[in-house]
Order: sequence, then structure tokens, then C-alpha cells
Amino acid sequence: MPVRKPVFDPPFNVVRASHVELAVRDLPRSRAFYVDCLGYLVSAEEPDALYLRALEERNHHSVVLRQAKAAGAHALGFKLGSEDDLDRAAAWFHSRNLPTAFPDVPYQGRTLRTADPTGMPLDLYVQMDQAERMLQQYSAYRGARIQRIDHINCFTPDVQASYDFYTELGFRLTEYTETDDPDPKLWAVWMHRKGNVHDLAFTNGRGPRLHHMGVWTASPLDILHICDVMATSGYLANMERGPGRHGISNAFFLYVRDPDGHRVELFTSDYLTADPDLEPIRWSLRDPQRQTLWGQPAPKSWFEEGTVFSSVPVREPVMAPQPIVAR
Repeated sequence: MPVRKPVFDPPFNVVRASHVELAVRDLPRSRAFYVDCLGYLVSAEEPDALYLRALEERNHHSVVLRQAKAAGAHALGFKLGSEDDLDRAAAWFHSRNLPTAFPDVPYQGRTLRTADPTGMPLDLYVQMDQAERMLQQYSAYRGARIQRIDHINCFTPDVQASYDFYTELGFRLTEYTETDDPDPKLWAVWMHRKGNVHDLAFTNGRGPRLHHMGVWTASPLDILHICDVMATSGYLANMERGPGRHGISNAFFLYVRDPDGHRVELFTSDYLTADPDLEPIRWSLRDPQRQTLWGQPAPKSWFEEGTVFSSVPVREPVMAPQPIVAR
């Protein structure tokens, strides 16, 4: 069976998805998109980097934009529970011949830089510098009024292998897409640590690549509002998909692309998954309500385009099945 029982005693404690570091080609242009349009707060600004946080966040940053010659993703950040967890994580990755290094990372405490078996770069840490939480400073609300980072979604060349690896680390399955073959195969999985639908998701495709960073808004009205903002401020073409209601996760959503093509999902209204006896929901790959509860399929770009990880080779997927695509 492709679906496994959850692991409640993982080798170390991952608390949640924490941040994404992106390489961008024009930092002022990216600043205009993330800060002036979407409404992110600037925690620190350097000649070659911008550190951003959302309104609810007290950690110094959840998005790092770094000037580079080519667009890409440098690292995906996850917060661990304790320094002991960090040591256990280093030993665990080392025992599997995966990279382990402790570089100095700005605004973070001790950080383990490693990778999963596909090569996807991971930064694991416990402490980050703190910033003022602006949740009740309503005069600071701009753009999409983003509250916090919610999840990270990636293309993987082997969904089953990625699912198995992160299941061992305590990520628990909430929903999954499967083929309808006599011997069904996983096509996509949604996995969590913090008690909502996902911290990390994997979709079948050329990978590893970052599909999108998902960020939480307080209500669907925030998402409708940013549609109006983008449509009247020069960013109409940056709206890729939505607004709509997912079948998977039940979330209200909008997918947008930044000036380098990095994808951001504005996301709200999913559900609680904390119960240990939660049964994951199965979706058929051919179910038209899987992508959007209202039945609209996603555009072809949503299944094919993603952000490469810097210096990480991209492999073809082991599965060929294709989902329903908008014409």
C-alpha cells in the first residue's frame, strides 16, 4: 500500500515550515512586488538582500530575497523544537550520507544546512531573531494583509519516495491524490506538522523544484482585495490561477507569480488536523473537484513551471500520468 501509518515518535521534532530563501534578478523590482503590492513588512534591507515578514510573525523573516544573476531557490527553512533536536537531526542526516553543515546564517541561531534524498536544500534551526508582531497594528495592513507563512509545495520526481522520507520525520498525511490503476500510485501528497492541512506538499513532476510558497490570509476577502489591487497596479498578468476554492484542503486560494516567476499561493480557510486518529482523504487524479471544488481545472503552467533549486539537478518524474488541465 502506498499510504503508511503516521510516525508519532520521529527522530527529531519539526515544528513547522518557517521560511523560503529565493534568488531574484532585480531586488528593487522584487521589493515593489512583495512589499508595495502584497504588503510584506521589511525586517532588514541590505544591498544584496531583503528580509521580509508578515503581520502575525514575530520571527525576523519568512521570506529572504537575495540578488543573483539567475532566479532560483536557495533553501527551505523548517523550525525545530530544541537544540537537542538540531543535534539529533544532524546525526540522523549524517547517518544517511546526506549533507550536514553549520554555516553562519544572518538573523538565525545555529542552523543545520542539509538536503533530502532528491537534493532539495533544507535549513533546520531553532532560534531566530525576533521582530515586532504587527497583528493588531492595523494601520500596517497593506495589500493582501498576509498573516504568516503556511506551507511549502514542491515538485518531486518520485512522490512515493518523498512521502516515505518525510513520513519517517513525523510529517503526517492529510490528503493525497492517487491514480485509478489496479495498482494505484501516489501523484501528490499533503503533509503537516503544525495541525492544519500541510506544512509540506509534493506534486509529481520534474524535480526537485519549488512549486510555491503558501501564505495565510485572515479571510477570503483579503484574497479578493489583492485581486483588485493587482488588477489596477500593473500586476494583472501576475495572477496565474484563481481566486477559487480547492477541493483538496477546502482552502480559498489565489496563485500569483513574482517578477522572476516564483509562485506564491495566498491561502485561507483550511481545517484542523491535530487529532492523531485523523484519516487522510483520498482523491482520484481524474476528479475535476480535486483541483477546484467548483470544477475549474488549473492552467498548464501550474503543472509544468516551478523554481529550480540552485545547483541541484532536475530529474524527470518516474510517473507519466497527467491531470486534467485547462484548455
